[in-house]
Amino acid sequence: MKFTRKASTNWKGTGKDGKGSVSTESTTLNNAQLSFKTRFEDGVGTNPEELVGAAHSGCYTMQLSFLISEKGFTPEDLNTEAQVTFEDGTITKVHLKLEASVPGLSDQDFQELATKAKEICPVSKLLNAEITLSATLIA
Repeated sequence: MKFTRKASTNWKGTGKDGKGSVSTESTTLNNAQLSFKTRFEDGVGTNPEELVGAAHSGCYTMQLSFLISEKGFTPEDLNTEAQVTFEDGTITKVHLKLEASVPGLSDQDFQELATKAKEICPVSKLLNAEITLSATLIA
């Protein structure tokens, strides 16, 4: 399977005083505000780091769901938070924090599948950063 997805950004002005917007082909993001404040302070809008986190958590969670299903189990609930660390001009780390409910799945099998999903998720493969994981099986 091969496909291409598109996203675009428009920016006007300097890095600190300018403003921009981010849009996706699906229109889930449609001119979402992007600025210095949304990236480096607490402004309203989005930023590249949270978009990387959204992409990574979504990709990882879907990958894990496929792996669990291949083992013959049905995930009841998978919740993944991606904590993206930016320091000194570089994204240095992504920590995936997973809480899951998968009836009948042992913790040992869950940990193995959670780790495998982290390793083979396409976004994990793309990123050149340390990627860590803490996974908790609930019930």
